[in-house]
Amino acid sequence: MNFTKMFIIFLITVITQSSVLASNDSEFTVEKANEYIAANKHKVIQTYRLQYHFMAPIGWINDPNGFIYHRGEYHLFYQYNPYNATANKIHWGHAKSKDLVHWKHLPVAMAPDQDYDADGVFSGSSMEKDGKLYVMYTGNSGNVQVQCIAISEDDITFEKVAENPVIEASTLPSNAQPQDFRDPKVIKRDNRYYVVTVSRTTENTGQVLLYQSEDLIEWEFKSILLQGTSAQGIMWECPDVFELDGKDVLILSAIQMPVVGDDYHNIDSVIAFVGTIDWDEGNFNVETMKELDHGMDFYATQTLLDDKGRRIAISWMNMWERSYPTAELNHGWAGAMTLPRILNLRNNYLVQTPIPEIANNYNLITTLSRRTLKNGKWAKKERTVISYVTSTHKLALNRKRSGVPITGAENPPVDQRQVTVPLENNKLSLQIFLDRSSVEIFANNGTETLTANIYPTEKSSDGIQFTVVGTAVINYLSFSKIVDKKS
Repeated sequence: MNFTKMFIIFLITVITQSSVLASNDSEFTVEKANEYIAANKHKVIQTYRLQYHFMAPIGWINDPNGFIYHRGEYHLFYQYNPYNATANKIHWGHAKSKDLVHWKHLPVAMAPDQDYDADGVFSGSSMEKDGKLYVMYTGNSGNVQVQCIAISEDDITFEKVAENPVIEASTLPSNAQPQDFRDPKVIKRDNRYYVVTVSRTTENTGQVLLYQSEDLIEWEFKSILLQGTSAQGIMWECPDVFELDGKDVLILSAIQMPVVGDDYHNIDSVIAFVGTIDWDEGNFNVETMKELDHGMDFYATQTLLDDKGRRIAISWMNMWERSYPTAELNHGWAGAMTLPRILNLRNNYLVQTPIPEIANNYNLITTLSRRTLKNGKWAKKERTVISYVTSTHKLALNRKRSGVPITGAENPPVDQRQVTVPLENNKLSLQIFLDRSSVEIFANNGTETLTANIYPTEKSSDGIQFTVVGTAVINYLSFSKIVDKKS
C-alpha cells in the first residue's frame, strides 16, 4: 500500500450471552479433571470462541508449556484450570497436532496432587529421552518454588518421579528469592542437558539461571546466565534459549518494565535478546534487545524446533492483571494461544511470520488492486482501528471502541499501542488475521507484530472499512476466510 495516511477498520459480529459453570471440590487429580471436562465442556458459551486458534475445551488457560515436536506430531501443554475461568490450582492441559492448525485435545497431563506442587503445576518444558517424554515443571507450594520432573512412556499419562523436587530452592545463588524461582526450559547440547530457569533477586530484578545434568534427574547449578537491571522489570518469567541463524536467542517475559517510547506499555512484556552464549563460562553476551510484540495481549512465549528445521513460537494471547470479559460474562472459559509463528533473524532482531500451514485452511473470497482511496469518514460507531501515519511511520492498533471494555493495572489504560514500521519502497505490507475475538497483525513480513483481544457487541460490527486522510493507493489486497473450524 502506498499512501499518505491510512486507517483500516475491522469489525466482527458477536452477541453476548451468559452461563454459570460449577466449581470443583477441594481435591485435585487428573481423573477428576478429565471427568469434569467431559461432563461440562458442552456448557461453554460459544459467542467469543475462536475458530482457528488453540483454546482449551473449558475453563482457564494461560502459558504454553512443553511445546515439542515428538514422534511426528506437535505437542502443546498449557497452564490450565478446567473447573472455572480463573488462574487457580493450575493443572497441565495437553493437545497434539500434525499441522499446528488442527488440534486434538488429550487427557489432562498433570494435576496439583503432591505437597511440592499443591498450589499449582506451574510452567515448564519437555524433552525426549530414551524414547520417553520427560516434562520439567515448577512445583508451587506457596512460599517456595521448586523444579520437578514427570515422565511418560505413552505421551499421555505422566508419572512424577520419586526424586522430586529435582532442583531445590537450596541450590539457588544467594541473591535469589525462593518464592519466585520458576519456568524451566530444558535443552540438550553436546550430550549434556541444560535448563534455564528464572528467579527474582533480592534487589527485585530478574535473572536467568543455568543448571546442568547428565540424566535430567540430578542437577547442579552452573551460573547466572543473564542478570537483569531495574530498567528490565521486577521479575522475569518463561525463559527460552535456542540457536537461530548463527546466533543465540533468549526470549523471556518481563514483569513491570518501565515504559520507553512505544515499548513496554503493558504491565508485562515479552523481550527477545540476541547475542552469544559462552557455554564454558555460562553467560550471555547481549547484542540486541527488542519487545517481541507491540499489541496488548501477548505473553509467555515458548518455542520448538520441528523436523523441517523451523524454530516455531507460540504465546498466550492474553495479559495478566487485566479484565477477562468471557470470565466476567460467565461464558465458562478465558484465554487462548496465538497463531504459531516461524522465527528468523533479520538485521540481528527476531522477526515472526505465521506458519504457512494456515494458508491451507482458508479460501480466497475477493481481491482488489490499484484502488485509489481519498478522504473519508468512519461509518461505524463500534470499531477496531488499525492505522498507519506516513509522516511518523507509526502503525497502531486501537480497541477503545471495540466492544466490551478491557481494563487493567496499567495507568494510563492500554487501549492503543503503536510501533514504528518504516515503509519499504514507499509501501507498507500488512498480513492481518481476524478471529471471533482476536486480531493479529504482521507488518512488512513480520518485522513487527501487534496482537490483541477484542469483544464486539453490536450486530452492525460486521464489515471491514478503509478510510484515509489524504490519498492512498491499495496496490493489492486479498480477503480470505477460514473454511474449517480448528480445535
